[in-house]
Amino acid sequence: MKEIPATNGKEDFQPYITDSRGVAEFTIKAILVGAFFGILFGAANAYLGLLVGITVSTSIPVAVMSVGLFRFIQKISGGRASILESNIAQTTGSASSSLASGVIFTIPALYLWGFDPSLWQMAGLALAGGLLGVLFMIPLRRFLIKEEHGRLPYPEGTACAKVLISSDKKGASAKNVFLGLGIGLVYKFVTGMLFLWKEKVAVNLPFINKAQLGLNATPALLGVGYILGFRIATIMVAGGLISWLFLIPLFGYYGDQWAGSLFPAGETSISSMDPSTIWNNYIRYIGAGAVAFGGIITIIRSIPTMIRSFKIGMEQIKSRIEKNRRGEEDQTERVDQDLSLKYVLFGVIIIVLAILLIPRLLGHGTTFSMRLIAAPGIAIFAFFFVTVSSRIVGLIGVSSNPTSGMTIVTLLAISMIFVGLGWTDIASKAAVLTVGTVVAVAASIAGDTSQDLKTGFLVGATPSKQQISELIGAASSAVAVCFAITILAKTYTFGSEQLPAPQALLMKTIIEGVLETGIPWGLVLIGVGFGVLAELVRIPSLPFAVGIYLPVSTMTPIFFGGAIRKYIESRQKHDAAERVRRREAGVLFGSGLIGGQGFASVIIAFYAFYAGAPKGLGFEWPAPWGDLVSFAIFLILGYVLFRRTRFS
Repeated sequence: MKEIPATNGKEDFQPYITDSRGVAEFTIKAILVGAFFGILFGAANAYLGLLVGITVSTSIPVAVMSVGLFRFIQKISGGRASILESNIAQTTGSASSSLASGVIFTIPALYLWGFDPSLWQMAGLALAGGLLGVLFMIPLRRFLIKEEHGRLPYPEGTACAKVLISSDKKGASAKNVFLGLGIGLVYKFVTGMLFLWKEKVAVNLPFINKAQLGLNATPALLGVGYILGFRIATIMVAGGLISWLFLIPLFGYYGDQWAGSLFPAGETSISSMDPSTIWNNYIRYIGAGAVAFGGIITIIRSIPTMIRSFKIGMEQIKSRIEKNRRGEEDQTERVDQDLSLKYVLFGVIIIVLAILLIPRLLGHGTTFSMRLIAAPGIAIFAFFFVTVSSRIVGLIGVSSNPTSGMTIVTLLAISMIFVGLGWTDIASKAAVLTVGTVVAVAASIAGDTSQDLKTGFLVGATPSKQQISELIGAASSAVAVCFAITILAKTYTFGSEQLPAPQALLMKTIIEGVLETGIPWGLVLIGVGFGVLAELVRIPSLPFAVGIYLPVSTMTPIFFGGAIRKYIESRQKHDAAERVRRREAGVLFGSGLIGGQGFASVIIAFYAFYAGAPKGLGFEWPAPWGDLVSFAIFLILGYVLFRRTRFS
């Protein structure tokens, strides 16, 4: 066993484990641990995505927690887990976060249209997308991971490999992520079950009509801000401030000058609306236009990479088929063995036939003609965007993967086909959305799979075993993630302040915009204008647009988290190794905060669904002490994050 060598190419590379004789890898223990943490973080990521519209990569937290749990098991029963077992556990567990990303982008829109999708329909769509994403990635692995080693860094995959190797050598502790998990759990139970203080603080500003600042004082958003970093957090909060300090007061001024109503708010006058109502009726359409523009711009910029990646992917698949025909695959080394292409082709055919022949998979009311368009459409778009996603994340990482842009392009294309065929009813909308669901999950999980395979390449894993564990992870988390969404949907209201479901609202708006004319296009085009302005001044339009689209109370804690990371890193300008160590400590702690709060939120939703809404202790802080207490406790959370990052 040896260190990962510093190399800019593939010629002399040797993985950490070269001889696997006697080294356990694909074990039941590793699969069960990975599936357990996958279900936990999958449910938490589903909640986070419904709250703020983004999810986070969980490969490193799952790897660290797996190592920690294996050590705990070792103390009880003996028998040390190998680094390859830990890698299989993180591969199995991390699949859930990407699967949750694709599901929360789309499925909640079905509820907003009045559908009540069954758990098995949602899980079937998620599973189809998850399996397609993994299967389509398999023939690309040898080129993207092996041949392009030294040119495609795969940042999360490389970082995860370093964590696993560090744990194997030095016994690195999982304390930060477990501590964050515990704090997030306790905090959410105190606020969501006992109601000892409020999660959200809002202040109406004097002298500016209907201007409002807010703070969603929760640990998860603080952790998100730290993970995203100061620059992106600042851009996002800037978008939020434009909405809540400029656009909403502008609508308020307009409403005071004119007593009538304005589409799409019905008969309600703007002057009678509070800031949240104005945001819900008008600003979110502006934000939707900005987000759609940002997503499409991201895709346009990626077109050269997409075309190049697609051509390379096709060449690699042809090469693999030819090698299989000549029987060369049987002679490959252990660290270069993939699942056979015959399993890939068989799996893809079965999934496409299931979409075509199972009527309820795409929703009630869909006809065979619709499915005849949808099934090959899913296969084509999924294959293309899996190829694109697998390469893009190698350059910029999973967190920057433009999955939402890929989903938007898919929805626009399928919607225009449906319009051309005269299919514009509610069943057609559901069919378009479910096509987007499968493609979004496939593109998202392909990015995660490629990062995991990069980790395995560096540590010396067997690719075929990782691919099987990725398929198991997708299957085991599909039901769990969709069950969490079902309970959240029945307990809360998607589109509300509690669970805004911003990405799903955006996808709903796009489909309605193509299939009908019942949306305020003027407001959407204003949002496009904001996106254009952001690009002209060299600000990334997508995070800026997300800031416009979401309540400012969501953006402010993200900004606080990013500011803490900025301060910590600025104190170590001349010590790169220490700066990296502190950043990773904060990322682990922040991931724990996200996982703890998200998992507790799902548990509370289960409780509310089966036993009724929690009644708390009946205690309420008198004004203005309630807001002050919430803000003070949030500051304590920030201080704890600072301490864990600086002194751990």
